[in-house]
Amino acid sequence: MVVTNEVKKDMVYNLTEDLLKRYYDLNIQKKELEKEMNHMKKQIHQYFDEAIGREQKGEVKLGKYKVQRVIRSSITYDEEKTVKKLEALNLEDFILLVKRPDTEKLEAAIKIDLVKEDEFLDCKTNKVSQAITVKELSI
Repeated sequence: MVVTNEVKKDMVYNLTEDLLKRYYDLNIQKKELEKEMNHMKKQIHQYFDEAIGREQKGEVKLGKYKVQRVIRSSITYDEEKTVKKLEALNLEDFILLVKRPDTEKLEAAIKIDLVKEDEFLDCKTNKVSQAITVKELSI
């Protein structure tokens, strides 16, 4: 077993080659299943498009199964274009003034000691995420 500097030997909890192989194999199966399910989902949407109409909700029962298509809709506005039109119509009350720190400038100012980093420690959040990749080695 090869242990990198990130994992100490006494910290390995039941990590075996069999476990890694199973994880690797399941990950391949998962990708294949997702691909197959996406293909089936397209078929179902095509059926509803032809039978009921595009972007129409519907329901079909076949044997002991029921499939439903739900349509969700959301409206968004092009912010720049909408603000220009609102300004042209003198509707400034409909425009939000959003104050946001320029974190790039702040970080640069901290690096050149223009601003003390200690003053902003309670403002910073460090988001950390973990990921696992298992690859088959050619030995």
